Amino acid sequence: MKLRVAIAGASGYVGGELARVIENHPNLELVTVTGNSSVGETLGSLNPELKKYSGLVFVENNKENLLGHDVVFLALPHTHSAEVATWLEDDVLVLDCGADFRLESAAEFAKFYKTKHAGTWAYGMPELLIGESSKQREALAGKKRIAVPGCNATAITLAFAPLLRSGLIETADLVSTLSVGTSGAGRNAEVNQGEALASAFAYQVGGIHRHIPEVQQNLEKVSGSRVSLTFTPVLVPMFRGILAVNTAKVLPGVNLESVRKAFTDAYSEEEFIELLPEGTFPDTSAVEFNNKVQIGIALDEASGRVIVISAIDNLVKGTAGAAIQSMNLALGLSENTGIAEGIS
Repeated sequence: MKLRVAIAGASGYVGGELARVIENHPNLELVTVTGNSSVGETLGSLNPELKKYSGLVFVENNKENLLGHDVVFLALPHTHSAEVATWLEDDVLVLDCGADFRLESAAEFAKFYKTKHAGTWAYGMPELLIGESSKQREALAGKKRIAVPGCNATAITLAFAPLLRSGLIETADLVSTLSVGTSGAGRNAEVNQGEALASAFAYQVGGIHRHIPEVQQNLEKVSGSRVSLTFTPVLVPMFRGILAVNTAKVLPGVNLESVRKAFTDAYSEEEFIELLPEGTFPDTSAVEFNNKVQIGIALDEASGRVIVISAIDNLVKGTAGAAIQSMNLALGLSENTGIAEGIS
């Protein structure tokens, strides 16, 4: 028998992407979608690409409508999930695609989100390196509350983690500049209304982006020491995808061979992380509609900096695919169930 699934906040891009991914999952049956501004409309009216679930009708996002499911995905704006989570039974698997439960530091959460911290859930990035030998997937088995990572945080974390674990870079000078598709701004953002974006512009500049403490938290678990990150996102004229250019100062004696070995050691057995051949670099079209991360590496010997370019689909590996991957681990299913071959 299939597990009964609800998506709270399914009227946004993330909710729609979750529905699209769930259509491919053999163990799930989507039965409820909530979205207060869309009550009475069909899921297919906002997501015409859907097949099986296009006729589902949005209902109000309340406790009564979310009870009685086996799995509930929260695709709500940041700081809205904490209250909704209190409505749900302890034995229900709940995955929050927002930021409410990602951070361990209450002070950092209050600083970046301007509200009280509601707690910390198991972090849903299975490939995250923890110290010298373990990975985060070991902490997801059997969990009932999971915080899905931020999309930008995924692109940055997976690019720097192998270098930090191998002790190849300075921890105080990490720089990431991300080209981000407009879907990352959300369905109701001005940039996704009317005419398509025709230029590129930086936003949340100067150390104020909310994903910074999340990335630092991740990378400090890898390195065991403080890290400093300069992160600048740039909105570009594409709908989905993130291309992250990540650079760091290498330590004396580090060469391209040792850098590539660090990535091979970290990710050679990871189905959803692809290290490209030397001299080859990713582009976002190669990862559209699938749960992969592509990584390309170069070493700028003149400046002594390593460049790691990572590409993901922000709606799949950046959110919905990562949620399903973590859900599979929590339920004891094969990690790639429903997301193995891409999601068309």
